[in-house]
Amino acid sequence: MANEIEKGVLYVVGTPIGNLSDMTERAKQILSGVDFVAAEDTRVSGKLLSCFDIKNSFVSYHEHNKAQAGKAILERLQSGETGAIVTDAGIPAISDPGEDLVRLCKENGIKVIPVPGACAFITALSASGFPSRRFSFEGFLPTDKKEMNQVLDDYKNDKKTVIFYEAPHRLVKTLETMYKAWGDRKVCLARELTKLNEEIVVTTLEEALEMYKTREPRGEYVVIVGGAEEKDAESFFENMTIEEHVEFYEKQGLRKMDAIKACAKDRGVPKNEVYKYFI
Repeated sequence: MANEIEKGVLYVVGTPIGNLSDMTERAKQILSGVDFVAAEDTRVSGKLLSCFDIKNSFVSYHEHNKAQAGKAILERLQSGETGAIVTDAGIPAISDPGEDLVRLCKENGIKVIPVPGACAFITALSASGFPSRRFSFEGFLPTDKKEMNQVLDDYKNDKKTVIFYEAPHRLVKTLETMYKAWGDRKVCLARELTKLNEEIVVTTLEEALEMYKTREPRGEYVVIVGGAEEKDAESFFENMTIEEHVEFYEKQGLRKMDAIKACAKDRGVPKNEVYKYFI
């Protein structure tokens, strides 16, 4: 059978982000049948599984113990046991330490099987009305101010939709920083998705900041921001030298020659015209 539980593998199991009806039958089957469940918070996951009358043993696996716990989990999988990893809500390994466990398993030849489920940023994007053909997901912004500004600077002239997660106590400061970095842009603020108080608001950064002067942010947020306008994206290099323009693309991760090609395309000139600056 296709759904038969395999031995010696790690299942990455998606769980509801709010509405318990979003728990899949396959997820329930896997969580009932594996030898153990690795959980970010065993209390939270314990309550979830009890709602479906699922009894299993838990292993604590989170950001602060992932090195030691990951090694112990790997050893159990290598001995032939089968495990599952869950997060407090949604799909593990998405802005989550489960990413490290999956990588560890892959590096050591352990098969990893995904069990799809609800995902907050995909859920929010699907109901936002924002362009979804090309988008970037950043998860939580760095807490370090310099690192945060660097991330935002990377998207200053990017036309793609960009998506973040944010905690309520940081939301206003994050919106302020985005406004300073990008100016006013269209934004979707989604919170309490699939729950009783679900709210999906499409507005602008400026209007959102005005709204939160009299309203306290509550719940975990998905923040979806529109990309740079076409005119902004086309004119960002006007005050750059050729060298600075190429360096801009190199900082985006392009190799030198690819950065030269991108620069030439922006400026509407043959790539040799740009390449000669680097001979």
